[in-house]
Amino acid sequence: MSSDLTVTRLSTTPVKGLQLHHPDAIDLTQQGAKGDRLFYLLDDHGKLQNCTRNQALYELTATYDPSSRRLTITRGETVVREGVVEPDERVPTDMWGLRSITGAVIADRRWSEFFSDVTGKNVRLLSAASEPAHDVRPATLLGLASVAELARQAGSEDVDARRFRMLIEFAGGAAHVEDSWDGILLEVGGAVLRGGGPVQRCAATTRDPDSGHVDLQTLRLITSYRGRQGSVFGMGANFGVYADVVEPGIVSVGDALKVRSHFG
Repeated sequence: MSSDLTVTRLSTTPVKGLQLHHPDAIDLTQQGAKGDRLFYLLDDHGKLQNCTRNQALYELTATYDPSSRRLTITRGETVVREGVVEPDERVPTDMWGLRSITGAVIADRRWSEFFSDVTGKNVRLLSAASEPAHDVRPATLLGLASVAELARQAGSEDVDARRFRMLIEFAGGAAHVEDSWDGILLEVGGAVLRGGGPVQRCAATTRDPDSGHVDLQTLRLITSYRGRQGSVFGMGANFGVYADVVEPGIVSVGDALKVRSHFG
């Protein structure tokens, strides 16, 4: 077992596509971090909406209290929408053609009206009834050495890793060391993960994580030095990796990330 790797940042949001929170610790279950991606948006055609084509979502931050079922949306320091969110009609949701989850449309239609006004299109707010609305697998990992290499390729002193919206960021190791973890067991704090293949990036990564403005051609940069690589989505720009949760546990900033073995 080897470890020169340390968790540096954790990123979650109760509403998929909104601004990220960076807690000191997460309770990582086999379905993902508790409280993460509990709600999501669908358009009139049943297509999942995120921050890729909805820049206005970058202005919003969500907090959710599960005991009272109260969701609060802020823009900066201002509360722009809050209230109890009760599930109503159940709707199957296609997660990028790779899996399906069951969502429940929020009964108070003012929530859907609010997000329709924000995005400029007809959308509905749903709660993830069967499992959280993560894209492919319940966890993602990205090494800061990989981000530093991208910055070097861009001729920049720094690239903000938050634009990649990864659950777990870590320091240590060589650039793209995480690519070698497919099928390998990883001890991260009190949890055990199994590497689950590369994350193919989308245009959301080209946007500044605070403003949502396009400020870095990440996809072009990644493919310029890594080439187009295969993933569950086909060929594209891969950066970071997915992981499954084998043993749930608490993961905290500062925890060691230990590469265990190919077997478990």
